[in-house]
Amino acid sequence: MLTWKIVVLDRGTLVERPFAFDFSHEIQEYAYTENEDVAARIEGADIVITNKTVIDSQHIADNPNLKLIAVSATGVNNIDVAAAKAAGVAVCNIRNYGNDSVAEHAFMLMIALMRNLPAYQRDLSAGIWERSPFFCHFGAPMRDLNGKTLAIFGKGGIGVKLAGYARAFGMNVVFGEHKHARSVREGYLPFYEALGCADAVSLHCPLTDETAGMIGEAELQHMKPGALLINCARGGLVDEAALVAALKYGQLGGAGVDVLTEEPPRHGNPLLKARLPHLIVTPHMAWGSLEARNRLFDMLTENINRFVAGHPQNLV
Repeated sequence: MLTWKIVVLDRGTLVERPFAFDFSHEIQEYAYTENEDVAARIEGADIVITNKTVIDSQHIADNPNLKLIAVSATGVNNIDVAAAKAAGVAVCNIRNYGNDSVAEHAFMLMIALMRNLPAYQRDLSAGIWERSPFFCHFGAPMRDLNGKTLAIFGKGGIGVKLAGYARAFGMNVVFGEHKHARSVREGYLPFYEALGCADAVSLHCPLTDETAGMIGEAELQHMKPGALLINCARGGLVDEAALVAALKYGQLGGAGVDVLTEEPPRHGNPLLKARLPHLIVTPHMAWGSLEARNRLFDMLTENINRFVAGHPQNLV
């Protein structure tokens, strides 16, 4: 009986539950793997499990035993998929596990910014309410979601779920077309039209060559004065320096960001230095509710079991 060698490169991103594989295997698990350690750790592996650790063409070429790269996430931009296909190595990912979690997080950021919650928390910490002559304290302006327009870029499971939440709060929802699209699909608005009509813009599209930098200085200037920008997708979608400038100079009413171009931000980031009351940054954890992480783990296990059984699913 074949014993499959499995290597988990970033076990620390998964819930603390044992894998339940239906086949003979030996498994080596690493909480975290530096890029320079990948080659040595995956040597001789049949299956590699990775979340964000990079598997490049050289790793694939150097491991003729490699049969499956099981990505414990939806995005596969850390995998050289073309090299894997050329070498006959399957790549599978996890789909729709975090729709609720990410959509709820994006909605939380949007409503907190629309009500200027961070600014009021800052005022409370400064003791301003305690010194108020009135029973209440009005500082930063608050706005209702009801009647506002939300433009969503990305009409996958997360975008559709967020649209449902927004409509329940009385918002008008539009979906924006790709920035460089030659035609506009039914049910979408042209990119700049969607951007310009929105009181809030939420990004839920993958990071590709076409979407990288899709929101820069020109796009931020095209948005309504006082509009919100929410990014729970990928950091590379937004020019972060331009976003800080738009916030500082009053073009935007606020921004909520769960993702940065470098993660973790070991070399700093302009969004982390800004310290603005209408900017909320969270550490790429929108996807990570307990329910979502358990669903991810179950899907990952099923992806691998089905592949070994000869019935692969969720192939990229």
